[in-house]
Amino acid sequence: MAIRVLLVDDQEMVRAGFAMILEAQPDIEVVGEAADGEQAIAENARLAPDVIVMDIQMPNLDGVSATRAVLSGGHDAPRVLVVTTFDIDDYVYEALRAGASGFLLKNAPPEQLVQAVRVVAAGDSLLAPQVTRRVIEAFCQRPIASAVPAGLKDLTAREREVLELVARGLSNSEIAGRLFVGHGTVKTHVARILMKLHLNDRIQAVVLAYETGLITPGHANPSPPA
Repeated sequence: MAIRVLLVDDQEMVRAGFAMILEAQPDIEVVGEAADGEQAIAENARLAPDVIVMDIQMPNLDGVSATRAVLSGGHDAPRVLVVTTFDIDDYVYEALRAGASGFLLKNAPPEQLVQAVRVVAAGDSLLAPQVTRRVIEAFCQRPIASAVPAGLKDLTAREREVLELVARGLSNSEIAGRLFVGHGTVKTHVARILMKLHLNDRIQAVVLAYETGLITPGHANPSPPA
């Protein structure tokens, strides 16, 4: 079945461009468009898309508030792919906390938009490398949260180790190689971490790891042991 996509952006030309790119793919169908957050909430309820490509800065209701609203639907909620620019970092952090599954820069090439939609539709998360760097840099300037989630104390030593590596940007395959375990074992650890911490995906796990001081910014990709 085709991935059903709702496009949300206050600029009609942007929506038209995204629609042209996505409709050219045999496995993606653009089922609707919205010009602001209020319309996005209404169209999401009407159309039940798989993925919402969400702008951040819009009139009437911004993309962060709209993301929070549409994701309040629980397991039936769509996946949200936020399109952003470098000058709205604070909105990016709020969208992370709201549960957005992916972030992409508006100047990304068309093939990255297509791939991002497929990635988040499959249940995975995605951060553009440039956005990842900005997020990590910003965490350097933020105080560590004083309250530690109860679930963090419930993690095993191995799960905490996996969480640290996830937060440093390693993929499941890279974590498996570093810890000398199977890919499936890492996937199981990640699933248990998300369940214990009541998180939606890896992106929220990254935020929590930095905010609680589990890891500190600086070495996003540590060298493998000798």
